[in-house]
Amino acid sequence: MGDSAGQLQILNQEIVTCRKCARLVKYREEVARTKRRAFREREYWGKPVPGFGDPRAQLFILGLAPAAHGGNRTGRVFTGDRSGDFLYAVLYKAGFANQATSLHRDDGLKLRNVYIAAAVRCAPPANKPELQEILNCRPYLERELEILRPRAVLALGKIAWDAYLEVLKQEGKITSRAKFVFAHGAEEQPVSDGPMLFGVYHPSQQNTQTGRLTPGMYARVLKRIREFLDRSKGE
Repeated sequence: MGDSAGQLQILNQEIVTCRKCARLVKYREEVARTKRRAFREREYWGKPVPGFGDPRAQLFILGLAPAAHGGNRTGRVFTGDRSGDFLYAVLYKAGFANQATSLHRDDGLKLRNVYIAAAVRCAPPANKPELQEILNCRPYLERELEILRPRAVLALGKIAWDAYLEVLKQEGKITSRAKFVFAHGAEEQPVSDGPMLFGVYHPSQQNTQTGRLTPGMYARVLKRIREFLDRSKGE
């Protein structure tokens, strides 16, 4: 496999320069120019957001897409928005991060045994990527999985769940996504010698602020993942 850190660095440089999706390029750059009033003095990233984390990670976390004023502003996935506040706080409590906050790219955050990426690398209008945009980003996800070879994948929401399963389908490892049903707390092993797939609700404000999703709900899934990783070490 060679040096995974070096391979990821090369891949991330390629991601950052991507201009495959005209709609997303236009939107991400427009947001970076106009800005949100609260961040008008900040320089926005305004480019695709690469993956981030431990290059030897056994847990791969897959989200949906960068937020317009979160990752699209800061240049790091789940950084600078409410979803990131929720996610990194629970990862810290579970021992997967060295701190509970994720404010900007140089804030000292380090992930332990975790790598995080998104199914779509650019912020989409209304947080809704189109199918072709997901397809255009799929090769980046495929390469991350090939480099990292994780033991577990945690899908944040159904779109991420389906995006991962579609990679397996396109590689001929499964024939259909239909029998792997997404739910919060779902656990599946689609391929006998492949990663265990875990599902959770996406940490969006629509979920966290309505009580549909709580830190305790994530903590329980992360505990299951930790136990699975610990067991799989001895196999």
